[in-house]
Amino acid sequence: MKVLVADKLDRQGVEILMERGLEVEVKTDLSPKELEEKIKDYDALIVRSATKVTEDIIKAADRLKVIGRAGVGIDNVDVEAATKKGIVVMNSPTGNTISAAEHALAMLLSLSRNVPQAHSALKEKRWEKKKFVGVEVYRKTLGVVGLGRVGTHLARIARGIGMEVIGHDPFITKEKAHGLGVELVEFEELLKKADYISFHTPLTSETYHLIGREEMRVMKKNARIINCARGGIIDEDALFEALQEGRIAGAALDVFEEEPPSNLPLLELENVVVTPHLGASTHEAQFNVAVDIAESVASALNRGIYKNAVNIPTIEANQWEEIKPYLLLGEKIGSFQGQLLEGNIDRIEISYAGEVTSFNLSLITASLLKGLLHPVFSESINYVNAGVLAAGRGIKITEHKSQKAENFASIVSLKITTDGNVCTIAGILFGEREPRIVQIDDYSVEVIPEGEILLCYNEDKPGLIGKIGTILGKSGINIGYMTYGKKTYGGEAITVLKLDTPLKKEIEEKIKNIEEVKKVKLLKL
Repeated sequence: MKVLVADKLDRQGVEILMERGLEVEVKTDLSPKELEEKIKDYDALIVRSATKVTEDIIKAADRLKVIGRAGVGIDNVDVEAATKKGIVVMNSPTGNTISAAEHALAMLLSLSRNVPQAHSALKEKRWEKKKFVGVEVYRKTLGVVGLGRVGTHLARIARGIGMEVIGHDPFITKEKAHGLGVELVEFEELLKKADYISFHTPLTSETYHLIGREEMRVMKKNARIINCARGGIIDEDALFEALQEGRIAGAALDVFEEEPPSNLPLLELENVVVTPHLGASTHEAQFNVAVDIAESVASALNRGIYKNAVNIPTIEANQWEEIKPYLLLGEKIGSFQGQLLEGNIDRIEISYAGEVTSFNLSLITASLLKGLLHPVFSESINYVNAGVLAAGRGIKITEHKSQKAENFASIVSLKITTDGNVCTIAGILFGEREPRIVQIDDYSVEVIPEGEILLCYNEDKPGLIGKIGTILGKSGINIGYMTYGKKTYGGEAITVLKLDTPLKKEIEEKIKNIEEVKKVKLLKL
């Protein structure tokens, strides 16, 4: 079988493919049209980030069985088109873990001791010893936001040099964090206590501008920020203002909203250390991702074993069409539940009832976990590794199934216990097999899980809906639909509204200030 390597790949990866009896051609810098023509003769394609594997290229692939991405992100591959054609898409999510964590530590230390600034001064023949007095990191508190592979490794090595480590990540158990020597805290507490804050989360709608003006006002005056994760997590304008005004001490950035950055005021500040997205740029990381993807592709072609697959290659086409709506439902329920989480997960209970029990429930369970954990793992979580990643965070999962479902042909329920709290979300397929959320805790509702959804926990009192509607109306926000759930007349209730226009923070605050409203959650699905 033949493998086409369309981007630069460490030689060891190519040698592994050849040792496994595969015919390999390395042909980089192909134009889209050239790749579309050439791909007809290959069983596997390996790319990095430069080559875009479009729907047209996939349609032209007569023999293609596997697409391998040497790295984590798969945004340059049309996964949906590949799945429809039965092509396996794989990535290598672990190869750059050590490099990324070490770079974050290097940035932290460089920022603390003014290494780049002192280096530049001395290169220019300026001996400015007094100007570059730094600070020790020993016994300082490092706040790690996101305790995935990279955040976890950074926590370990930071503790090794004598730092105290606190962390925020609702998708990890306290027992797991304790084993790492990390104290789990709420996000605001982390901002208040940390001397250094390092970010290790994907960029999503929830993490975009996670750190802005309000968050920086909470931080210590001597706090320093490190971002080697994704550009956009930090509001760069707000960071510039805070640094210029002396509200925080410094920042070290490897990633930017626009790359390469142009006309970025942050680059002019002396208390900012920057590098050009070097987190994974080590010989070892390039070697590791090449070896990982080569092993995975060879295993898939030679043995039919799929490691780090991001789609579902082993289901027959007719089975895929049947189960696909349940997988979408599972991801929606998981995402819905994840955005309602308060505290750290202790255990998960999944219940299936009715016709759904005739399917491969392990895949639907994986879809629930994929939706739930996506904010943490982004592109690196898939149907194959979702259960492993959940177990790696100490999450206990139990499944229950029943042949009979009350009121519905089938129902899927996800119950999560956190620090003393329990939240249950249940969903069904409605009409043309479209996902619906039908239960939020003890409330019966009917919610289409897509777009921007405003969820209000409130008292069941006359006039409440009018108050919410008036605030939204005056702000020019149209309500797509509304559903209401309550336990008893005049008691606790929830109001769920689908918004046709994004809700600004100040409008959300006005709704929170309504007397009958106890809590507000804004969900994006």
